[in-house]
Amino acid sequence: MVKYPLDRPFQALSDRTRRAILARLAEGEANVGTLTALFEMSQPAVYKHLRVLEKAGLISRTQQGTALLSRLVAAPLPDATEHLGDYRSAWAESVQRR
Repeated sequence: MVKYPLDRPFQALSDRTRRAILARLAEGEANVGTLTALFEMSQPAVYKHLRVLEKAGLISRTQQGTALLSRLVAAPLPDATEHLGDYRSAWAESVQRR
């Protein structure tokens, strides 16, 4: 159960492999084989990361022939950016005090 709409996107973004997958998908859609080649992990492990990203609303997956293609969906990112922006002045003040 997700209590807050940003929980899943932030949880998904907390993992460096998922951030790397999103960076690759920002270049264009890709199938699991293409994504697996980028990492030292199995296809099932990449599928698990893709499921987390899909549940977070950060990617969509579509069947094209025999390939299952993943593409970036940036819909939750503006809300996440806005949320982080709320803390920008506090972070700036904290850095200046050091």
